[in-house]
Amino acid sequence: MHSMPPVDWKEVFVPNTSLVELFIRGTLMYWAIFGLMRVLGRRNVGELALSDMLLVVLIADAAQKGMAADYQSVPEGVFLCATIVGWSYLLDWLAIRSDAVKRLLEPSPQVLVRNGQFQRRTMRRELIAQDEVISHMRLEGIEDISQVQLACLEPDGQISFLKKAMSRAATSGTTKKAKGQTP
Repeated sequence: MHSMPPVDWKEVFVPNTSLVELFIRGTLMYWAIFGLMRVLGRRNVGELALSDMLLVVLIADAAQKGMAADYQSVPEGVFLCATIVGWSYLLDWLAIRSDAVKRLLEPSPQVLVRNGQFQRRTMRRELIAQDEVISHMRLEGIEDISQVQLACLEPDGQISFLKKAMSRAATSGTTKKAKGQTP
């Protein structure tokens, strides 16, 4: 029967890498990936906010390295995870308290349709095809582009629609029909 190798408790609990170095590495990676994701555009983000997705990816990687002994000690992996969570929390906290920080971290909504007209320049910049907007319109129960007052690509990657108000003649005609009908 093979005996299990002894556990090197010093290697498990004593960091081999400076915690300052880990903080700097974690900070640089967070901002580098955040910047890249911001440039890529939001349509790839989907339901998760950019910072949420980034947090999940970085935490998973940092935790994996800590567990797989790439850092050689558990505290190194935990410290790196704490650095990443700290940045995420700080940015969320700052964005709530400062419109300038919020604008810096979160893209503004982009108009895709205005008064029933596709805004093709914006759609090209955001890499959104006309068919994709039409597909989202169908999901919202909108049959024709002429019914759309405004369609925006929101910061979370979703497309929101504001329908045009029905004309007075159209609503009064509908009301007269309803009154003229017998139950």
